[in-house]
Amino acid sequence: MSATIHATALVDKSAEIGDDVEIGAFAIVGENCVVGDGCKIAARATLERNVTLGQRVAVGVGTVLGGDPQDLKYKGEPTRVEVGDGTTIREYSTINRGTTQSFKTTVGQNCFIMSYVHLAHDCHVGDGVIISNNTQLAGHVTIDEKAILSGQIGIHQFATIGRYCFIGGCSRVNKDIPPYVKAVGNPIKLYGLNVVGLERNGFPEDVRRELKRAYRMFFKSELNLSQARARAEAELHPYPEIKEFLAFFERSDRGSVV
Repeated sequence: MSATIHATALVDKSAEIGDDVEIGAFAIVGENCVVGDGCKIAARATLERNVTLGQRVAVGVGTVLGGDPQDLKYKGEPTRVEVGDGTTIREYSTINRGTTQSFKTTVGQNCFIMSYVHLAHDCHVGDGVIISNNTQLAGHVTIDEKAILSGQIGIHQFATIGRYCFIGGCSRVNKDIPPYVKAVGNPIKLYGLNVVGLERNGFPEDVRRELKRAYRMFFKSELNLSQARARAEAELHPYPEIKEFLAFFERSDRGSVV
């Protein structure tokens, strides 16, 4: 099927529009944008430039994708925003293009980005992530697969949120959050393993049990991080999830919330 484009919409001649696309009233699709099959761009939404949408992406009213990065070091280099298949971005959200640090800002497949969310330059959001209303990500933030962020959260630049985390509302995230945990507060603190999320996503009981043991070693004992890691490597079954949990502390640049 051909695209349905409202008479008041503006589509740059360099843009590529897929089949069965809907573009609403007063929407703007700027230069070098690619809109995949089945996308729906609501009224007054803007794709400024260099935005690539996968298939079946929904962009809400007033949302702005592909704006210049808010970084004084940016000098107009060609950078991008990329959004994966099946992702929904609701009303009045903003996603800025990358800088020369990574040259793009990315959102994975089947994400749900709710209203008034901001993703700054060089953020990278994994598949299946949910970000609730009015949550704001500074530059260079990484959100790994299937994490859930509640509303009105502020995340410091360069922070990393691990897989299958749950972050409670109104939190201030100034350090990295390990995978598989719950965290909330200002200052933010850990509140155990994200057991409900792991169960809902089909993690086997034996894996959940070992993750609980790992959590206790790192955050509920008198061991320092190196001692906890050594004990975990010696005592825990080396499931992939355990290896990932341990590896997180090696690659963490900002240090972990405790």
